[in-house]
Amino acid sequence: MQIEKNVHSNNIIQFAEKHKEVLVMSADLGTSCEVGEFAKKLPERYLSMGIAEQNMLGWAAGLAKEGFHPFLHTFAVFLYRRPLDQLEMSIAYPNLPVALLGFVPGITTPGGITHQSIEDVGIMRTIPNMNIFDCGDATDVESALEICREINAPIYVRMLRGAVPRLFDPNEPTTFNKGRLLSEGTDIALFSSSICTEEAMRATSYLEKQGLSVQHVHITTLKPFTDPLVLETLEKAKYGVITMENHSVIGGLGTSVGEVMLENRVNKELIKIGINDEWTHGAAKPYLMKKYGIDALSLIKAVEKLVDDKFDATEDELEAIRLEDYDRV
Repeated sequence: MQIEKNVHSNNIIQFAEKHKEVLVMSADLGTSCEVGEFAKKLPERYLSMGIAEQNMLGWAAGLAKEGFHPFLHTFAVFLYRRPLDQLEMSIAYPNLPVALLGFVPGITTPGGITHQSIEDVGIMRTIPNMNIFDCGDATDVESALEICREINAPIYVRMLRGAVPRLFDPNEPTTFNKGRLLSEGTDIALFSSSICTEEAMRATSYLEKQGLSVQHVHITTLKPFTDPLVLETLEKAKYGVITMENHSVIGGLGTSVGEVMLENRVNKELIKIGINDEWTHGAAKPYLMKKYGIDALSLIKAVEKLVDDKFDATEDELEAIRLEDYDRV
């Protein structure tokens, strides 16, 4: 597994040079959202809007109506909490092509609950015309901009920054509303998203060595949620279904999978791994993932519950698994 740095920084410059209608807007977080270099190289296409997200969303709506394609950059929480009215009435209601790039989603920031977007997907899913894309690695980050352009509609992207793992082949871009099948199996149906996929890959590698067959699907599109692969995976599972997400267990990936199960009468046990109905606090990402139970060991424990068995896995054992050796389908 490779670690890539500043993936979005390079990507957004190349993307804008190719598509002249693209504008970058920042709410005083240009450097933190990896568009500092963009401002230097393409200053005429960069709009610094200050700490005024409501105003930024209103401007974005007007620019979109004039034929531009605005790409808004700020932390995820600042795109939907305070400016929710502008988001719904100015952008989503008229169905305008505005890309909302929300950085440090979930508990990927030590900034505490004021900066952690643990309920964003649940809120955004209820907004008509809104699309949701959740990045899990460098390939997802690289694919996000073209996806925003292709759908030409309001889209909320849970973006990663800084040092990002390369889990997937860069020559196989992520496709909108299509899950990435990472392993095939018939014992457990596993759906993961965001930073949880890397942890799930480690756990899956361990479980397969214990003789369990896991069908693991990496989910990036959270709305719409109509990929046929989801139902196909659900129907194959012998013991049950597990979802794993960097989000509240209410309203996100687990809820979406549960809705598919209900609508299609898939009568199997569902375990949702995510942040329970509580506020999170600030700390380093590895610590928070362990504290709130969205790491590889937490997944192993969930599988133990489904299959009624004990594997005695340790954190050190799971961390030592090399993802380069992961047997992708």
